[in-house]
Amino acid sequence: MKKRVCIIYTGGTIGMVPSEQGYVPRKDYLASQMARMPEFSSPDMPEYDLVEFDPLLDSSNMSVREWNQIGAAIRERYFDYDGFVVLHGTDTMAYTASAISFMLEGLEKPVVLTGSQIPFCELRSDARDNLTTAVMIAAQGQVPEVCLYFSGRLLRGNRATKLSADELIAFDSPNYPALAKAGVRITLSPQNIRPRGTELRVHLFQPVQIAVLKVFPGIRFEVFENLVTSGVKGIVLEAFGAGNIPSEGNGLLELLDKAKQNGTIVVVCTQCLRGSAHIGAYEASAELKKGGAVCGYDMTVEAAVAKLYYLFSQEYEEAQIKAAMEKDLRGELSVPELI
Repeated sequence: MKKRVCIIYTGGTIGMVPSEQGYVPRKDYLASQMARMPEFSSPDMPEYDLVEFDPLLDSSNMSVREWNQIGAAIRERYFDYDGFVVLHGTDTMAYTASAISFMLEGLEKPVVLTGSQIPFCELRSDARDNLTTAVMIAAQGQVPEVCLYFSGRLLRGNRATKLSADELIAFDSPNYPALAKAGVRITLSPQNIRPRGTELRVHLFQPVQIAVLKVFPGIRFEVFENLVTSGVKGIVLEAFGAGNIPSEGNGLLELLDKAKQNGTIVVVCTQCLRGSAHIGAYEASAELKKGGAVCGYDMTVEAAVAKLYYLFSQEYEEAQIKAAMEKDLRGELSVPELI
């Protein structure tokens, strides 16, 4: 019996066409392109169904609503397919991959996000290889987690980040090895793949307010005090190095105190592409620890944001959320003792 894959098309460069305003997605265009591809009529390819969202979106317009739409679409069709491919724009693909990884608990089947840097309609498009390989990986069923396939590498979704706006190798997983590589053969790395779940549970997200603040030399935290209101549930703070912050006379203590009063959770990640935050390891991060901030360790900012959405949507208490942010839930961070 042939394997079956559900392809969920949300929009993005892969199915865009030129217009007077630049590239835009066009309804039914991708389906017509796939119908012409000899790869999809090959006996080695699985059967597939294409689910096209309406409207199709540039990924810069993706939000919690669309993440929930993707999760609900997978839940609705979960028992009808061997795997899922989500076609998505590259700009926010790592955010969506992270979000869906937290949304889908107990996953038993592959969910592979992919897209392209060059649209199908262009001669040198990378869309064909990304799409066909993602479908084959989804059909194999050997990677039961949310992942991102691009340019020959399969990455854990909540470990991926976009590196380049114009290179075909657009994504990397700086702190976790690839799950598979696609060359002449698709070669899996089983030791890097999470165990298969036993029962799918889908946790849709609430549209809580999350902010991201990047530290820079000379920052004055008092400028951002108005950002910390009771409506803002979480802040991801991109700190220097191992979680360091300039701490003298810049309003940090006042900001942390206001966050504590409002129940706003501050998560500290590193600006570095590789490595981990360790707040309290240096004097320059001691105030963060004293102020009740939690450590994001080697999580990407994308994963930290998605994890906050997930945890707040579960309506956990503040202490539960803080504890969970420093624990590995979906393979998104390295166990602190091993970093």
